[in-house]
Amino acid sequence: MISVVIIASNSERTIHECLDAIKNFEVILYLNNSTDRTKEIAQNFSNVKIIDGYFDGYGTTKNRAVSFATNDWILVLDSDEIMTKELEEELSNCNFDYQAYYVSRLNNYFGTWVKHGGLYPDYTVRLYNRNVAQFKERQVHESIDYNGKKGYLKNHFLHYCCDTIDFFIEKQNKYSTMNGKRNILKAFVSPYWTFLRMYFLRFGFLDGWTGFILAKLYSQYTFWKYIKGK
Repeated sequence: MISVVIIASNSERTIHECLDAIKNFEVILYLNNSTDRTKEIAQNFSNVKIIDGYFDGYGTTKNRAVSFATNDWILVLDSDEIMTKELEEELSNCNFDYQAYYVSRLNNYFGTWVKHGGLYPDYTVRLYNRNVAQFKERQVHESIDYNGKKGYLKNHFLHYCCDTIDFFIEKQNKYSTMNGKRNILKAFVSPYWTFLRMYFLRFGFLDGWTGFILAKLYSQYTFWKYIKGK
Protein backbone atom coordinates (compact mmCIF):
# COMPACT_ATOMS: atom_id res chain seq x y z
CA MET A 1 0.00 0.00 0.00
CA ILE A 2 1.04 3.56 -0.75
CA SER A 3 0.42 6.72 1.25
CA VAL A 4 0.32 10.01 -0.63
CA VAL A 5 1.84 12.92 1.30
CA ILE A 6 1.16 16.57 0.43
CA ILE A 7 2.29 19.74 2.17
CA ALA A 8 0.16 22.76 1.36
CA SER A 9 -0.61 26.36 2.24
CA ASN A 10 -3.37 28.44 0.64
CA SER A 11 -3.93 25.94 -2.15
CA GLU A 12 -7.67 26.28 -2.70
CA ARG A 13 -7.10 26.87 -6.43
CA THR A 14 -5.92 23.30 -7.11
CA ILE A 15 -6.47 21.21 -3.98
CA HIS A 16 -9.86 19.78 -4.99
CA GLU A 17 -8.59 18.44 -8.32
CA CYS A 18 -5.44 17.15 -6.62
CA LEU A 19 -7.34 15.23 -3.93
CA ASP A 20 -10.08 14.04 -6.27
CA ALA A 21 -7.48 12.17 -8.34
CA ILE A 22 -6.10 10.23 -5.34
CA LYS A 23 -9.30 9.05 -3.63
CA ASN A 24 -8.05 5.45 -3.66
CA PHE A 25 -5.03 6.21 -1.47
CA GLU A 26 -4.43 7.16 2.12
CA VAL A 27 -3.59 10.86 1.92
CA ILE A 28 -1.69 12.93 4.47
CA LEU A 29 -2.39 16.64 3.91
CA TYR A 30 0.03 18.66 6.00
CA LEU A 31 -1.17 22.27 6.21
CA ASN A 32 1.15 25.07 7.24
CA ASN A 33 -0.07 28.62 7.83
CA SER A 34 -3.03 28.09 5.49
CA THR A 35 -5.68 30.82 5.73
CA ASP A 36 -7.88 30.16 2.70
CA ARG A 37 -10.43 27.37 2.01
CA THR A 38 -7.86 24.58 1.54
CA LYS A 39 -8.78 22.81 4.80
CA GLU A 40 -12.51 23.23 4.22
CA ILE A 41 -12.24 21.65 0.77
CA ALA A 42 -10.05 18.77 2.01
CA GLN A 43 -12.56 17.89 4.75
CA ASN A 44 -14.91 16.64 2.02
CA PHE A 45 -12.56 13.71 1.30
CA SER A 46 -12.87 10.81 3.75
CA ASN A 47 -9.48 9.33 2.82
CA VAL A 48 -7.57 12.51 3.74
CA LYS A 49 -5.91 12.91 7.13
CA ILE A 50 -5.41 16.64 7.76
CA ILE A 51 -2.48 17.75 9.90
CA ASP A 52 -2.11 21.38 11.02
CA GLY A 53 1.60 21.99 11.32
CA TYR A 54 4.32 24.51 10.58
CA PHE A 55 6.90 25.09 7.88
CA ASP A 56 10.64 25.14 8.50
CA GLY A 57 12.08 24.32 5.09
CA TYR A 58 10.78 21.97 2.39
CA GLY A 59 12.92 18.95 3.17
CA THR A 60 12.38 19.02 6.95
CA THR A 61 8.66 19.73 6.62
CA LYS A 62 8.09 16.90 4.14
CA ASN A 63 9.90 14.43 6.40
CA ARG A 64 7.66 15.52 9.28
CA ALA A 65 4.54 15.12 7.14
CA VAL A 66 5.63 11.62 6.11
CA SER A 67 5.82 10.59 9.78
CA PHE A 68 1.99 10.71 9.94
CA ALA A 69 1.56 8.09 7.18
CA THR A 70 0.66 4.51 8.06
CA ASN A 71 2.27 2.88 5.01
CA ASP A 72 5.99 2.45 4.34
CA TRP A 73 5.70 3.32 0.67
CA ILE A 74 5.35 7.07 0.19
CA LEU A 75 4.38 9.08 -2.88
CA VAL A 76 5.01 12.79 -2.40
CA LEU A 77 2.92 15.27 -4.39
CA ASP A 78 2.52 19.03 -4.30
CA SER A 79 -0.94 20.54 -4.01
CA ASP A 80 -0.81 21.73 -7.63
CA GLU A 81 0.09 18.28 -8.99
CA ILE A 82 -2.55 15.90 -10.34
CA MET A 83 -2.18 12.14 -10.63
CA THR A 84 -3.26 10.75 -13.99
CA LYS A 85 -5.34 7.58 -14.28
CA GLU A 86 -2.47 5.97 -16.18
CA LEU A 87 -0.08 6.64 -13.29
CA GLU A 88 -2.61 5.36 -10.75
CA GLU A 89 -2.95 2.11 -12.70
CA GLU A 90 0.82 1.73 -12.94
CA LEU A 91 1.17 2.24 -9.19
CA SER A 92 -1.51 -0.35 -8.47
CA ASN A 93 0.47 -2.90 -10.51
CA CYS A 94 3.93 -1.93 -9.29
CA ASN A 95 6.12 -4.84 -8.16
CA PHE A 96 8.36 -2.59 -6.07
CA ASP A 97 11.57 -4.07 -7.44
CA TYR A 98 13.43 -0.94 -6.27
CA GLN A 99 13.35 1.03 -3.04
CA ALA A 100 12.85 4.39 -4.79
CA TYR A 101 11.39 5.47 -8.12
CA TYR A 102 11.69 8.45 -10.42
CA VAL A 103 8.36 9.87 -11.57
CA SER A 104 8.03 12.37 -14.41
CA ARG A 105 5.70 15.34 -14.56
CA LEU A 106 4.22 17.37 -17.37
CA ASN A 107 4.31 21.06 -16.46
CA ASN A 108 1.72 23.67 -17.35
CA TYR A 109 2.97 27.26 -17.51
CA PHE A 110 0.54 30.10 -18.24
CA GLY A 111 -1.99 27.67 -19.74
CA THR A 112 0.51 25.82 -21.97
CA TRP A 113 1.76 22.25 -21.52
CA VAL A 114 5.54 22.55 -21.91
CA LYS A 115 7.47 19.60 -23.40
CA HIS A 116 10.85 21.17 -24.19
CA GLY A 117 13.51 23.38 -22.65
CA GLY A 118 14.57 20.64 -20.24
CA LEU A 119 11.21 20.86 -18.45
CA TYR A 120 9.92 17.46 -19.58
CA PRO A 121 9.98 14.65 -18.58
CA ASP A 122 11.30 16.44 -15.45
CA TYR A 123 12.08 13.27 -13.50
CA THR A 124 12.38 13.43 -9.70
CA VAL A 125 12.30 10.71 -7.04
CA ARG A 126 8.77 10.87 -5.62
CA LEU A 127 7.98 7.25 -4.70
CA TYR A 128 10.14 5.63 -2.06
CA ASN A 129 10.28 3.27 0.90
CA ARG A 130 10.66 5.45 3.98
CA ASN A 131 12.55 2.69 5.82
CA VAL A 132 15.58 3.32 3.62
CA ALA A 133 15.08 6.84 2.22
CA GLN A 134 14.03 10.32 3.27
CA PHE A 135 14.25 13.93 2.11
CA LYS A 136 17.48 15.84 2.57
CA GLU A 137 16.75 18.60 5.06
CA ARG A 138 17.19 21.53 2.68
CA GLN A 139 15.26 24.80 2.66
CA VAL A 140 14.34 24.52 -1.02
CA HIS A 141 14.91 22.20 -4.03
CA GLU A 142 14.77 19.25 -1.66
CA SER A 143 15.54 15.75 -2.93
CA ILE A 144 15.35 12.16 -1.68
CA ASP A 145 18.46 10.92 0.09
CA TYR A 146 18.90 7.34 -1.14
CA ASN A 147 22.09 5.95 -2.65
CA GLY A 148 20.73 2.64 -3.97
CA LYS A 149 19.57 1.83 -7.49
CA LYS A 150 16.36 3.59 -8.49
CA GLY A 151 13.62 2.61 -10.90
CA TYR A 152 11.56 4.70 -13.33
CA LEU A 153 7.80 4.79 -13.66
CA LYS A 154 6.48 5.10 -17.21
CA ASN A 155 3.61 7.51 -16.63
CA HIS A 156 3.68 11.13 -15.50
CA PHE A 157 1.55 13.31 -13.29
CA LEU A 158 0.34 16.79 -14.23
CA HIS A 159 1.77 19.93 -12.67
CA TYR A 160 -0.13 23.21 -12.87
CA CYS A 161 2.95 25.24 -12.09
CA CYS A 162 2.01 28.85 -12.72
CA ASP A 163 -1.10 30.57 -14.06
CA THR A 164 0.52 33.95 -14.53
CA ILE A 165 3.96 35.45 -15.04
CA ASP A 166 3.50 37.51 -11.87
CA PHE A 167 2.94 34.34 -9.82
CA PHE A 168 5.99 32.70 -11.38
CA ILE A 169 8.20 35.70 -10.58
CA GLU A 170 6.92 35.80 -6.99
CA LYS A 171 7.62 32.10 -6.56
CA GLN A 172 11.12 32.24 -8.06
CA ASN A 173 11.98 35.33 -6.03
CA LYS A 174 11.03 33.41 -2.88
CA TYR A 175 13.06 30.35 -3.88
CA SER A 176 16.11 32.39 -4.83
CA THR A 177 16.05 34.06 -1.41
CA MET A 178 15.82 30.71 0.38
CA ASN A 179 18.54 29.15 -1.81
CA GLY A 180 20.74 32.18 -2.36
CA LYS A 181 24.48 31.48 -2.70
CA ARG A 182 26.28 34.69 -3.50
CA ASN A 183 28.74 34.28 -6.37
CA ILE A 184 29.37 37.36 -8.50
CA LEU A 185 31.02 35.45 -11.37
CA LYS A 186 28.14 33.00 -11.65
CA ALA A 187 25.64 35.85 -11.35
CA PHE A 188 27.22 37.37 -14.45
CA VAL A 189 27.77 34.22 -16.54
CA SER A 190 25.10 31.69 -15.52
CA PRO A 191 21.99 33.60 -16.72
CA TYR A 192 23.33 33.63 -20.30
CA TRP A 193 24.12 29.92 -20.14
CA THR A 194 20.67 29.13 -18.67
CA PHE A 195 18.93 30.89 -21.55
CA LEU A 196 21.17 29.28 -24.18
CA ARG A 197 20.67 25.81 -22.73
CA MET A 198 16.90 26.06 -22.31
CA TYR A 199 15.93 27.92 -25.46
CA PHE A 200 18.36 26.50 -28.02
CA LEU A 201 20.15 23.36 -26.77
CA ARG A 202 17.01 21.87 -25.22
CA PHE A 203 14.68 23.15 -27.95
CA GLY A 204 12.62 25.52 -25.82
CA PHE A 205 11.80 27.45 -28.99
CA LEU A 206 9.51 24.56 -29.97
CA ASP A 207 7.16 25.68 -27.19
CA GLY A 208 6.72 28.99 -28.94
CA TRP A 209 6.31 32.22 -27.05
CA THR A 210 5.95 30.36 -23.74
CA GLY A 211 9.30 28.67 -24.30
CA PHE A 212 10.97 32.06 -24.82
CA ILE A 213 9.36 33.53 -21.70
CA LEU A 214 10.44 30.58 -19.58
CA ALA A 215 14.03 30.74 -20.80
CA LYS A 216 14.13 34.44 -19.91
CA LEU A 217 12.51 33.95 -16.51
CA TYR A 218 14.72 31.03 -15.52
CA SER A 219 17.80 32.98 -16.53
CA GLN A 220 16.57 35.83 -14.30
CA TYR A 221 16.06 33.36 -11.45
CA THR A 222 19.65 32.16 -11.91
CA PHE A 223 20.84 35.75 -11.55
CA TRP A 224 18.80 36.27 -8.37
CA LYS A 225 20.08 33.02 -6.87
CA TYR A 226 23.71 34.00 -7.22
CA ILE A 227 23.40 37.69 -6.40
CA LYS A 228 21.58 37.05 -3.11
CA GLY A 229 23.04 35.58 0.04
CA LYS A 230 26.30 36.30 1.77
